Amino acid sequence: MKQYLLSAIRLTSAFALLFMCLYPLCLWGIAQMAPNHGKGAILKQGDRYFYENIGQAFTEDRYFYSRPSAANYNAAGSAGSNKGPSNPEFLATVAARIDSFLVHNPGVQKSDIPSELVCASGSGLDPHISVQGARVQVPRIAKLRQLDARDLNLLIEQRTEKALLGLCGTERINVLKLNLALDSLSANHQQ
Repeated sequence: MKQYLLSAIRLTSAFALLFMCLYPLCLWGIAQMAPNHGKGAILKQGDRYFYENIGQAFTEDRYFYSRPSAANYNAAGSAGSNKGPSNPEFLATVAARIDSFLVHNPGVQKSDIPSELVCASGSGLDPHISVQGARVQVPRIAKLRQLDARDLNLLIEQRTEKALLGLCGTERINVLKLNLALDSLSANHQQ
């Protein structure tokens, strides 16, 4: 019995040292070599700072909508809803989002709405939407900001992030970067 107890104490101590000290220290060291020293990708516009890799709430009609968030865009509470596609509450939430989107985007057919505009991501913090998710919003934004739809489509094309190595993932757009560029385009258009 004493032999097993000593082995368990030694093993626990070794794993505590490994996972409580060495592993975090290694990760911290690797983060120090990353841009911004592991503090995340930060964008500065004027006197405001934004985290570009965390979803932001854009709900005004003059902006491209971001993906809904089950965590209310709170990075400290990152989480999905954990409700499956047959859950009545989930289905009601998605139906309400579809109805709201159609009210704010007249002329768009229900079948043309990409799923990421009405379903939250697993983390609740996804900062990206698909290219189609941005393009379906162009008529609304062009009308409200009195911009040419071709200029908005060009802006979308310029802000499209390609798949990793051309193989992994799909083309996507960071909504924060797109909306900051949209504000700049609007400011230049008004001058």
